[in-house]
Amino acid sequence: MSNIDRSNENTDKRTARHGSSGVGGLPQPIQPKATWDELELAATDKQLLREITDQIKSHNAVHDDRELHKLTNRGPGTIVLFAGDNGTGKTMAAEVVARELSLLLYRIDLSAVVSKYIGETEKNLSTIFDAAESTAAILYFDEADALFGKRTEVKDSHDRYAIIEIGYFLQRMESYRGLSIVATHTKDSIDPAFLRHFHYVMEFGAQREK
Repeated sequence: MSNIDRSNENTDKRTARHGSSGVGGLPQPIQPKATWDELELAATDKQLLREITDQIKSHNAVHDDRELHKLTNRGPGTIVLFAGDNGTGKTMAAEVVARELSLLLYRIDLSAVVSKYIGETEKNLSTIFDAAESTAAILYFDEADALFGKRTEVKDSHDRYAIIEIGYFLQRMESYRGLSIVATHTKDSIDPAFLRHFHYVMEFGAQREK
């Protein structure tokens, strides 16, 4: 049995142990079976994805060193944006990273997390992140358009609470000791004020031609 097969077997066992409700009851576990060869990306995009993967590999060592940690302005979390239409390979790319790192991968539908009731969105997000802390899993937040938008102008109380929700989401991703991937249909749906919180931005399909 090869090393990668052993890694996949260990990942499968951990996923089965945590089950579909292993991270707060809302996320869905994804078996990371996709490989680098199956990933249809431009060479520059694939190189960026490898850079992200390598960064995660060395990430814990940096933040475990107290002196190095003092030099960082952000928390231990790594935040990546995947922008592109459905079917352009965003989920597959997340699988490749998880397979390479032998980590659990969970998909969270943000449209199901966002609530119209004040405080409920933050409560749902808190449940997810609190449960994920012990797993070191990769959190793949899909349908991010449900939460993000161009909200620099506060026109009413709804906009104000939406900004609070986004701020809380970004803060939890930054403090999470692991990788958070946010998937959206277009990078333009995220205001530049929020976009600067992302360490990496990848555009898939037609998006990267803009």
